[in-house]
Amino acid sequence: MSQGGITGTGRTNRITDDAERLFWENFFTFYFYEPDTAVEEDQKPPEEIDPDVLKIVKVDHNIKENTVAHHTDTFDIADATAYDSRENLVVRRGQDFTFKIKFNRSYDDKKDDLRLVFEFGKRPSTPKGSYVEFILSAKDVPKEWGAYIKSDSNGWLTIVVTTPPTCAVGKWTMKIDVVKKKDNKSVVFRYVHKDPIYILFNPWCKDDGVFMENKVDRDEYILNETGKLYRGSKYRISPCLWNFGQFSGNSLDCALYLLDEMSVLNGNARGDPVQIVRKLSGLVNDFDNNGILAGNWSGDYEGGVSPLSWSGSVEIIEKYFETKQPVKFGQCWVFSGVTTTLCRALGIPARSVTNFASAHDHDGSMTIDTVYKDNEKVDDLSDSVWNYHVWNEVWMTRPELPKGYGGWQAIDATPQEASGGVYCCGPASVKAIKNGDVGFNHDGPFIFAEVNADRVFWQINEGGKMEKTSIHKKAVGMNISAKRASGKASGRDLYVCSDLDREDLTSNYKFPEGSHEEKAAVLKASQFSTRQDVYETKEKDVEFEVKFDHKNTFIGDPFKLELNMKNKSGNLRTVTGTLVISTVYQTGITFKDVHKEKISSVSMNGKESKTISAEVPVNEYLSKLTDGCMFGVSCMLMVHETKQTFVYNDDMRLRKPHLTIEAPSNARVGEKFKVKVSVKNPLPVTLTNCKLVIEGPGNQKPKTVNQSNVEKGKMFEYMFELTPVKAGKKDIIVVFNSTQIEGVDGLYSVTVSK
Repeated sequence: MSQGGITGTGRTNRITDDAERLFWENFFTFYFYEPDTAVEEDQKPPEEIDPDVLKIVKVDHNIKENTVAHHTDTFDIADATAYDSRENLVVRRGQDFTFKIKFNRSYDDKKDDLRLVFEFGKRPSTPKGSYVEFILSAKDVPKEWGAYIKSDSNGWLTIVVTTPPTCAVGKWTMKIDVVKKKDNKSVVFRYVHKDPIYILFNPWCKDDGVFMENKVDRDEYILNETGKLYRGSKYRISPCLWNFGQFSGNSLDCALYLLDEMSVLNGNARGDPVQIVRKLSGLVNDFDNNGILAGNWSGDYEGGVSPLSWSGSVEIIEKYFETKQPVKFGQCWVFSGVTTTLCRALGIPARSVTNFASAHDHDGSMTIDTVYKDNEKVDDLSDSVWNYHVWNEVWMTRPELPKGYGGWQAIDATPQEASGGVYCCGPASVKAIKNGDVGFNHDGPFIFAEVNADRVFWQINEGGKMEKTSIHKKAVGMNISAKRASGKASGRDLYVCSDLDREDLTSNYKFPEGSHEEKAAVLKASQFSTRQDVYETKEKDVEFEVKFDHKNTFIGDPFKLELNMKNKSGNLRTVTGTLVISTVYQTGITFKDVHKEKISSVSMNGKESKTISAEVPVNEYLSKLTDGCMFGVSCMLMVHETKQTFVYNDDMRLRKPHLTIEAPSNARVGEKFKVKVSVKNPLPVTLTNCKLVIEGPGNQKPKTVNQSNVEKGKMFEYMFELTPVKAGKKDIIVVFNSTQIEGVDGLYSVTVSK
């Protein structure tokens, strides 16, 4: 059959150049219409222009069948009963989908020519891969755009469409052309489908760059709508329940809005997961643009809400999508949670990852430098170590890197340092970071320093010169954690976290501390350092140890500490310095000192040991706590006789009370069930401005409920009802917040049947 000068050959035929497309369009007269509407040009329906024309009466995208086959049936926008009236086709690239066309008469392949047109973006372009048109072929062509007729029955023509596994991800417009010859010119009756077709990444497709073979991993890192982030300290890790909600409401549309309106990616670039996740890491924060979240680490959240008040990504995304203004406020785990949501919505496997004792290298030295003058830290000259920091890992191939460096890639949406002039970070191969190969794109040196840099301590002498005093080689990058995929070994460490869902990823980022492999990786990475020759050591004969209870100190308990000193020499040793206990922000920055002790002339004879004890009662620290309930402990000590120095920096997080959720284990769609929440006030003061944030089956958005004050030592209880609208395993997440304690959360799972 002839298609306006384009001849069918049994395989897909497409225009390959925009100039060629414009050339052929000179031979066409176009009439645009929708079913039951007039054409645009002369207000006549197609049959009045040509009575024999094949007119499209209805198009059915087979949404229910297609979305099940493409693992997209849980998107709210694919079900008109779930969120709003929208019911759009959401499919994954590299995988066939079908649709049906009903005509005004029977289709005759000997006289009826049909052509499909798919367009994407504001300025569709054939060379850029955002415009494609083709006639129906006898069979599909693997890894290319194409379509063929599957069946013709009862006036419905069923068509199978194939998409390439590299095509742009976004909202595509579908047009159907009926081509007829009239007066020596081809007349095209073009039907434009009113709803877009969402085409996403496909981790089920072997030819897609995000292909993930393991089903358990796919179920977790693409399909699981709830999960856990990890916060706290390296000694006391606490899971934080999070509703990712990647299939809820406007989550997918928000991800595409960021890429459509706020990135410069178009055409073929929109099919590259590397470029997309790098853009998203900069668009989730608002530092360089009007991104989703405004960061705030000050403790003053006027004009917004505390980062600890969020229980998931959905409310944040809905607020942003409605206003197109940054939502206030977020910190690292919130940035990461939202990033996980956006990536999973687009079809990119993603998880949130927490690095405890996470270094922040400001100057590219790949050492974490702390500078003292007169035994006081000089903040302006010092790097920082965050108690914990949460970023993301995304799964994809990296064909531009050496073989073996695909798989998990680190990205970070928290604005820390500019990369290429923009506050974004990654993707950097986790395997390359482990091996010290930090010279590849993107941001390998910065992420390597976060997990494997040495802490170097400096003292400014009387002449103003910096002298290195000590190096700590095992001070950063500890207990790197993520929620494990269900059914996989947890690799948990009960000393730091009894949560069975936690998977320890530390060995993915670095070899065992002190091993030959780890030393080789550090040496390789140090070639990119801005500072050299920092690894000289001195003999030391006084042993120092700082001890405090990392595991079992709850908020409301006193904070106790011991500084033990042992003189291993046979001569007199005299120790001077300072011991400081402070409340700190999650970034490691001091908020307020709660105990500061000057240590002057502690003398120890040969082989003698001494201990200094400190205790901070609750009434001395309670009003000085930050929302993360973190303490920082620092010592700067010097041995007078030998000039040996001891520098210590560590952190500890107070444990929060337990929140209990009581509910039935089974429920039914459309039937209410009751939930009871309880938590005890552990403080010697009344909890004020109490609120509950509730997420669960039937709630499209998190529900915030104001509560009465809770007196000291009293139990808080609250009852509410939920009505499920979807079947399956559903999670109830409840977060209790007050002025005195924030982020006390609990989770309960319910199996909902139809």
